[in-house]
Amino acid sequence: MEQATGWLIDLYPDENGLVLWLLCDDGRRLPARMSFPVTFHAAGDFDQLRQAWRFLQEKGLLLARATRCDLFSGEREVLSATLSSPGALPGLFASLSRQFPGLDYYDADVPLPLRFAARTGVGLLSRCRADLAGNRISRIEALDTPWEVEPQPIPLRILELGPDVNPVLRPPARLRIRYGRVDYSLGLEPLRALEVALGALLRQFDPDLILSEYGDTWLFPKLKEWGLGLNPNRDPDREVLTRRADSYFAYGQVVYRGAQTHLYGRWHIDRRNAMLYGEYGLEGVLEQARVTGLGVQEMARKSPGAGITAMQMLTALRTGVLVPVVKQQAESEKTLAGLIAADKGGMIYQPLIGVHKDVAQIDFTSMYPSIMVNFNISPETTGKAGLPDGLVPQTLRPLLGKRLALKKILGELHPRDCRVKALKGRAAALKWLLVVCFGYLGYKNARFGKIESHEAVTSLSRELLLQAKEAAEELGFVVLHMYVDCLFVQQPGYRQAADFNPLLSAIAGKTGIHIALDGVYRWVVFLPSRRDARIPVPNRYFGVFQDGEIKYRGIEARRHDTPVWVVQTQLAVLEYLAQAATLEQAQAYLPKAGGIVEQAKRNLKAGRVPVEDLLVTQRLSREVAGYKSPSPAARAAKQLQEAGKTVAPGQTMRFIYTRGVPGVWAYGCGALDLRVVDAGMYIKLLDRAVQTVLEPFTPTATSAVCGTHAPLLFTGAARQAANTICKS
Repeated sequence: MEQATGWLIDLYPDENGLVLWLLCDDGRRLPARMSFPVTFHAAGDFDQLRQAWRFLQEKGLLLARATRCDLFSGEREVLSATLSSPGALPGLFASLSRQFPGLDYYDADVPLPLRFAARTGVGLLSRCRADLAGNRISRIEALDTPWEVEPQPIPLRILELGPDVNPVLRPPARLRIRYGRVDYSLGLEPLRALEVALGALLRQFDPDLILSEYGDTWLFPKLKEWGLGLNPNRDPDREVLTRRADSYFAYGQVVYRGAQTHLYGRWHIDRRNAMLYGEYGLEGVLEQARVTGLGVQEMARKSPGAGITAMQMLTALRTGVLVPVVKQQAESEKTLAGLIAADKGGMIYQPLIGVHKDVAQIDFTSMYPSIMVNFNISPETTGKAGLPDGLVPQTLRPLLGKRLALKKILGELHPRDCRVKALKGRAAALKWLLVVCFGYLGYKNARFGKIESHEAVTSLSRELLLQAKEAAEELGFVVLHMYVDCLFVQQPGYRQAADFNPLLSAIAGKTGIHIALDGVYRWVVFLPSRRDARIPVPNRYFGVFQDGEIKYRGIEARRHDTPVWVVQTQLAVLEYLAQAATLEQAQAYLPKAGGIVEQAKRNLKAGRVPVEDLLVTQRLSREVAGYKSPSPAARAAKQLQEAGKTVAPGQTMRFIYTRGVPGVWAYGCGALDLRVVDAGMYIKLLDRAVQTVLEPFTPTATSAVCGTHAPLLFTGAARQAANTICKS
C-alpha cells in the first residue's frame, strides 16, 4: 500500500468511476482511479414513479425508496437511483426526463467535483493524502480546508502560449512561448515542424497550466483544423473537450462566450476568454475554484453567479438537502399594496451637487451578505424566527469571514510588499462571489432563491443605513450622501482618519455590521444629470483622498465604451488637479489643466494618437439583421460579416469613428486610412469628458446648477440653505 500526499488538481469520470490527478509533494503528477457511485432522486405522481422505477430497473441501477428534505416543501418521499459509473449519469438522466417530464428531479445535474467534495471532504485544489493500491485509491482525506486564509501555495508549472499578433487583425506568423524566464518563438510553417516542436515542449516542461492568449478562439481550433496529431492533454487516452461559442442573457444584457477548449490532467485558461480574469488574475481564479469546488478551467470561464450556486449546492449535499434540477418555488401571492411596500431596493439619499472638502466615505463591508448571515436570511427561514442557520447563511459565513481576514492582512502590509498583488486578486475574487449572492437570492431561476428573502435583505439594509445616518448626526456630522451601503459625511475640523473612529464605533455598535473608513477626501464632487443640471446622480462622483489617491465613479473614465485617448486625457486632468494640496488651491491649476486638453487635441489632429487608443468598444445586443436603425456597433458588425468573419449577439465590437458613410471602421477589417478618422467626433467626446471634471471648479458652476450665486463649497450648516436655493 502506497501513500501519496499533495494537491488534487483534476477529477473526471471514466467507465469504472473517477480519474484523479494528484500533484504530489515529491514532484510527481500522479493519475489514480477510484470507485465513486452516484445517486439521484425523483419525486411526484406515484404511477409515474412506478413506471420510472421499471425503466431504471431495466438499466441495472440500484433503486430504493427514501425520505429526503426539500428546502421549500420539507420532507418528501423520493425514488433514489444509484449508478456505479458517474459518467453514465448525464445520458441516462436525459433519457429518463424526456420519458417522464412530469416528475421532479433532484441531485441529477450536480457537478462531479461537488459530489466528491461533499462525500470525501476533498475539493479540487485541496491538499490531501491518498492510500493507493497500484493505481487505485482506496481512501482519501483532506489535509486542509477551502477556508485557509494562507494556504500552502501549489507549485504549478505554467506554460504561456500566444500568437505574435492579434489573429482578429491578421493571420499570425509565429507562436510565442514562455516558461518561467525562458522565451521561445516558433514559426507556424512548416506545420510538421510546429507539431514536433510543440510536442517536445509539452513533454519537456509537462505544464500543469497552459495559460494562453486566444487559445480558445484561435490556437487550439487551428491546431485541429491543421490536422496536427498533437494531443495537449496530460491524459493521452482522452480527446480534448471543446464547447461551442454561445450568447446568453445575464444581468440585463446579452453576453457572448467564445468557444472553449478544456484539457484533461492539466488546465487550459485563455486570458482573452476568461470571465473577469482582468479583475483578479490567476490568483483570483484559483481562489474561486478553491472555495466553490468547481474546477479551475470551469471557474475561469464561468460567472461568479455560477460559483455561488455551486457553493450552495455543496452546502445542500453536505446537509442532506435535495438539489432541484428545476426550481419549483413560485413567488407568494401579494396584494398590490403589499407588493409596493415590499418591492424596493437599497436606500439612496440624493447627494448635494457640487464640490465638498474634507469628506469621509464610510462603507459597510459586504453589507448584503453580512445581513444574510447576521439575520439568518435564507429561503426556508424568511418570516420565521428561532430557526438554526439556513442554507444561504451557512454558505456565506465562511466566505465572508475569509474575505474580511484577507482585507485585514492587506491593511497591515506595505503597498510594495510582494504579497499584495496576489492577496488583492484573491480578495477581489471573493468579493465578486459575495456581490452576486444577493442577486441570486431573488433570481427567478436560482435553485435556492426566493424573492421574499431578497426583499427582506433590502428592507433591512434600508433600516441599517438610516441607523447609521442617525448615529452620524448624533455626533454632529452632516450626511452629504448615502448610497445603498456607504455614507459620505462631513464635519468642520475633521480631516484625519482618526477623527472618524468614534463614528465608526457608533455605527458598528448600532447596526451590528462591520464598517470601515474608505478614506477622507480633500475634496469630492457630486455631479448632476446631463439632462437636467438640477438633478443629482447618486453613483456619479469623483474626488481626491488626503494621500493623493483618486477615486471616480460613473464618469467617462469608468465606461467601457470610452476610447483610451479620452480616458487618458480625462485622468491626466484629474491627476493634475489632485496635485493641489487643498481645494482652494485647485482653482490655480485650471489653466494648466486646459493646456493638457489642448495638447491632446493637437496630437489627434497631427496623427500622433495610435489607432488602438481611438477604438470605441460597444456590445452587440442582437443579430445584425435585427437592427432597424443600425447602431455604430451594428454597422461595424456588418462590415465584419462582409469580410467573412462570424459575429454573434453579446460580442464586443471595436471600431473607429470615420467621416462619411458608414461612419465607422470595424477593427480587423483591413487597413485604416488615418485621413478618414472623424477628429471632430473624438474632440466632441473629449470635450464632454473634460467638462465633467473641470466644470464643477469654474466660478459659475454653482450658479448654473442652482440658478443663484451660492458659494461653490457646501459645508456644515450651508447644506440646508443650499438645498433651499436649489429647490426654489
